Amino acid sequence: MGALLSRFWFMLFPASEYKIVVVGLDNAGKTTTLYKLHLGEVVNTSPTIGSNVEEVVYKNIRFEVWDLGGQERLRTSWATYYRGSHALIAVIDSTDRARINIMKDELFRLLQHGDLEHTVVLVFANKQDLKDAMSPAEITDALSLHSIKNHDWHIQACCAITGEGLYDGLGWIAERVAGKPTT
Repeated sequence: MGALLSRFWFMLFPASEYKIVVVGLDNAGKTTTLYKLHLGEVVNTSPTIGSNVEEVVYKNIRFEVWDLGGQERLRTSWATYYRGSHALIAVIDSTDRARINIMKDELFRLLQHGDLEHTVVLVFANKQDLKDAMSPAEITDALSLHSIKNHDWHIQACCAITGEGLYDGLGWIAERVAGKPTT
């Protein structure tokens, strides 16, 4: 019955569809985040080679979410996925203090790409449940987020395992992209 009502609802009020690209260093929790949003549960994952793509529906908005592998050798291919993106999610391992500057460099490099000039940027400060996690304020400073002037951005504390904060971040994206032309 629920599936029938859902189909009927989407027939009456078709969902808008927007593309989100998810980036971050390896082991940041990108794939865990994607499947927690898509399935509502934690899925055992292995390092992503290439990409994963899933549809996530949030408040009658369909998001085509592309999770890109974060190993160093794969980061050069990220740009091939940017075209048509409405939002970018950067997933940060809040405990990975040693590599935060690498992510900062990657973030500023990708924000220069022409295919991302109209995207909104969400930073998921993941793994906030762990004892030595940097706070969102620390990550904001470490990534120099306040220097981003050409993109609307937001940082959201989260835990991909529990799902805490994930829908808050997706809601922020939904507010920013609603009404913009879809792909």
